[in-house]
Amino acid sequence: MKTFTPTAEEAKAAREWWVVDATGQTLGRLASEIAKVLRGKHKPTFSPHVDGGDFVIVTNCERIVVTGNKLDDVYYHHHSRHPGGLKSRSMREQMQRFPDRVIFEAVKGMMPKTKLGRAQMKKLRIYAGAEHPHTAQQPQDLEL
Repeated sequence: MKTFTPTAEEAKAAREWWVVDATGQTLGRLASEIAKVLRGKHKPTFSPHVDGGDFVIVTNCERIVVTGNKLDDVYYHHHSRHPGGLKSRSMREQMQRFPDRVIFEAVKGMMPKTKLGRAQMKKLRIYAGAEHPHTAQQPQDLEL
């Protein structure tokens, strides 16, 4: 028996679109399932060096559930690249201002820290409301 290794063209041709409704979903569990689909681990043709994952659309990202005291204990940091330019925001503040960035950072932390991981993250689309502009791709519902 020969080992099957998909080429980049074969993996790109087999991509699908999935829609995930984040209403009532726990952040970490949701992020791990999204990362699995983005990497392509749900397919029998998975290969760690080929981008064989699918596109994922996340809707209603402001309605996720966070367990414990994470809303007040977890902080998101960014820097302006000037001296003293470190800014911090709690998860509660981040959810009020930019709820899509909370899911993005959670999924990003579960992806490989390589060029391939960055390329796979480009297939993630996150929207605060229930509407998204990707109806032409005929996305399927992803049950978690």
